[in-house]
Amino acid sequence: MMKYQELPVSPEILQAVEQMGFSEMTEIQEKAIPILLEGKELIAKAPTGTGKTCAFGIPLIEQLDLSADYPQALILAPTRELATQIADDLRQLAAFKPQIRIAVVYGGHSIKAEIAELQKKPQIIVATPGRLLDHAKRKNIRINKVLSVVLDEADEMLNMGFFKDVRYILDQLPKEKKLSMFSATISREVMDIGWLYQRNAEEIIVRPVEESRPQIQQYALECDGRRKLIALMHIISKMGYRRAMVFCNTKYMTSSLCGQLIKYGFAAECLHGDMDQRARNKIMAAYKAGQIHILVSTNVAARGIDVCDVEAVFNYELPEENEYYLHRIGRTGRAKREGVAYTFFAPEERTRLRDIARHTRSDIYLLTFDKEQNPVSSGEKL
Repeated sequence: MMKYQELPVSPEILQAVEQMGFSEMTEIQEKAIPILLEGKELIAKAPTGTGKTCAFGIPLIEQLDLSADYPQALILAPTRELATQIADDLRQLAAFKPQIRIAVVYGGHSIKAEIAELQKKPQIIVATPGRLLDHAKRKNIRINKVLSVVLDEADEMLNMGFFKDVRYILDQLPKEKKLSMFSATISREVMDIGWLYQRNAEEIIVRPVEESRPQIQQYALECDGRRKLIALMHIISKMGYRRAMVFCNTKYMTSSLCGQLIKYGFAAECLHGDMDQRARNKIMAAYKAGQIHILVSTNVAARGIDVCDVEAVFNYELPEENEYYLHRIGRTGRAKREGVAYTFFAPEERTRLRDIARHTRSDIYLLTFDKEQNPVSSGEKL
């Protein structure tokens, strides 16, 4: 693997990367950074959790005109969680370049605080499309001089109904802008945006081959009703997990399960889309700090939240869409650590789980308990 020290970048970037604990680049970083440093446009297809923020963040920071006091780079993200995570990562990359100002704007919290940040004349803006348009219409921000724009999780963003908003935003930017897109899949909408707004873009693919896929042991346990709660608590206690994520499909189940875990003495909190942003930020900060051991969540946390040392993920309910299985279990096994995922299923859901395994090319082993009630693999694949 290529080392960061081999890149033609400033000492400040190399110092920041070292402080972040990185020395070797991931595949997406090794392929994308040289292309973007040359000022070329890019379409990159890569799995989640492969280090995409550094892949586009380093070139963006290196190409800034630090003497300018207007937005020069724009990153669009589909969710507020992903937007805040990108902004946090970029601030770490810019740790030794104090002249760089980064603003993040997204719906669900105080627009006044965002206006105050925008008045500091940031060079980089990270935004969700709807909130960016809101600020533009209020004339809180001008993006007519932005020359570098990145669509992160482009497939998710365009499939969420932001296609027209993204097109409107791109139409406000200078014709000489450079557009790059990072996406888990190259959907019809992603192809359309590329055709409309890119010129001779480079294309790279990072395949989810065994070497680059997260190292996640995957287990399935047949149980339903109250037995699921008992099995969940039993596994967490027996394995001594101090940082786990549990996924449910609805806010009702999320809140209900979290309440039951707290009742039995577990340090748990829940996260779902109806919570205001301040509460969500507070919970995520406590989880990252280790004050919360179990985060019970809907799919709102399945993408865009980067906690590198999640020990285990539990699918308390089967995801409603096959792709969400990978997004959920991908919260563990990050940063070259090993992880483990457990999926609970009722007898009548066995066929559905097999379909998920086949669709996601996952090896899922059935789980049993030994005489001491320790969870062990039966050695039998689903």
